[in-house]
Amino acid sequence: MQKEQRTFIAVKPDGVKRALVGEIIKRFEQKGYKLIAMKMLDVTPEMAQKHYGEHIGKPFYPRLIEYIQSGPIVAMVWKGYNVIAGCRQLMGSTRPEEAQVGTIRADYALVQEYNVVHGSDSEASAEREIAIYFDESEICDEYQNMAEIVDVRLDD
Repeated sequence: MQKEQRTFIAVKPDGVKRALVGEIIKRFEQKGYKLIAMKMLDVTPEMAQKHYGEHIGKPFYPRLIEYIQSGPIVAMVWKGYNVIAGCRQLMGSTRPEEAQVGTIRADYALVQEYNVVHGSDSEASAEREIAIYFDESEICDEYQNMAEIVDVRLDD
């Protein structure tokens, strides 16, 4: 069943440093998802701790916190039908060597620790992560993207 959702996507510091932001945005846009919020920012320690809170106490937690703060990220909110699963499919496995050919991580990620992009894994995670990086007033959902214009015309 198709369900309209929102998801959080971030181009991680390695993706920003490697100038992959446009390519990553292009892939989600070409799929037909609607970009409703975006900004480049330096992740604060508080944001990093909230974002990776479920990993507190795990051996890799300090590396996650250090990495996400190692440079700017591009934080985004995307909207569309089954957008969470669809974006995760476009990104590919967190382990680049296991990612399906043609996915973002298979094409651009070098190792699991620097895998270029983050995407929410559930509706609850999406809403939690969106709230870390965006106020609702920063989300611009009042325009129609091309997919929505086509849907409206097909309904007439």
